[in-house]
Amino acid sequence: MMVDVVKDATSGFDKIVLREPQGSSAQVQLFGGQVTSWKNERGEELLFLSSKAIYKPPKAVRGGIPICFPQFGGLGSLEQHGFARNRLWQVVESSAPLPTIVNDGSAVTPIVSNKAIVELMLTPTEEDMKIWPHNFELRLRVALGSSGDLTMTVKVKNVDTRPFNFTFALHTYLSVADITEVRVEGLETLDYLDNLKDGERLTEQGDAITFDNEIDRIYLGTPTKIAVIDHEKKRTFVLRKDGLPDAVVWNPWERKSKAMTDFGDDEYKFMLCVEAAAVEKAIVVKPGEEWTGRQELSAVSSSYFSGQLDPRKVVHGSSKAHLPQNQTSIISRFSLRLFAAMTLMCSSRNPNIKKS
Repeated sequence: MMVDVVKDATSGFDKIVLREPQGSSAQVQLFGGQVTSWKNERGEELLFLSSKAIYKPPKAVRGGIPICFPQFGGLGSLEQHGFARNRLWQVVESSAPLPTIVNDGSAVTPIVSNKAIVELMLTPTEEDMKIWPHNFELRLRVALGSSGDLTMTVKVKNVDTRPFNFTFALHTYLSVADITEVRVEGLETLDYLDNLKDGERLTEQGDAITFDNEIDRIYLGTPTKIAVIDHEKKRTFVLRKDGLPDAVVWNPWERKSKAMTDFGDDEYKFMLCVEAAAVEKAIVVKPGEEWTGRQELSAVSSSYFSGQLDPRKVVHGSSKAHLPQNQTSIISRFSLRLFAAMTLMCSSRNPNIKKS
């Protein structure tokens, strides 16, 4: 496993590059503590990053995995998605040692581990305390596993003298071949807040989420695993999470894409945000306590009709011509319900908050 420190030519800030021997890699920007690249062993980019992304503070980078803290969206008095995504983070000294950058702008440090790991920390500035007067330590641990899986562990510690609360999300932009050929499984029958209808609470009626128009929803009380099936790529993203009970699903579609200066007019076709989040109920952390949230992403080859959330059980090499649509739908629903019965667990903040 290798950890490199390089100077990002576009932003001018340092970034951390994680590599594993099979060829997978990830990049983490110190600006925003943001993962901006995650590639598989074949060098294929798995995260979406807009060709018009702006790498200049205070603008957050459009794409990758921005960190929404201490506020998700506009659900509060702060700027959209809070301030963590446009602040400069620091490498934690106790994490795996990183080298000093040399004159050519890069250096390499080997790490003896089955994961390439970096840990970053954000603490409030004086300006942050003026707009959100709470003293905190926000730590982010990014780990690239030997199989190419990407794990992000977030810890928020209250180092203040009084409790505070926050909402949170890992705003994950996944790269897809064609949004109209994407299917999200694991959120069926759940309630969601529809941000296109002023936050109206509705219930998901389909056996999966498919896309033919703008979508902006916060699914509530979601399972610990969600599958995003990219039919065109024959690839399934599996999102595993803990401590983050909600899941945001977002695609701006054509009209809103054209209104965003840092987003290409047609780029909505090639991205989908599926975000592990805690939005409906704010997380409350008392003085001296620490909250932990975790997300693991993996990408596996899958058949057109996989629909299975466990990548070890994904069927390889089948063709959409093998089964009629009604049979594939039944198989998909059966595999999902069987899996949900085995894995669904109640989400609670308590197991994820501990006293120091």
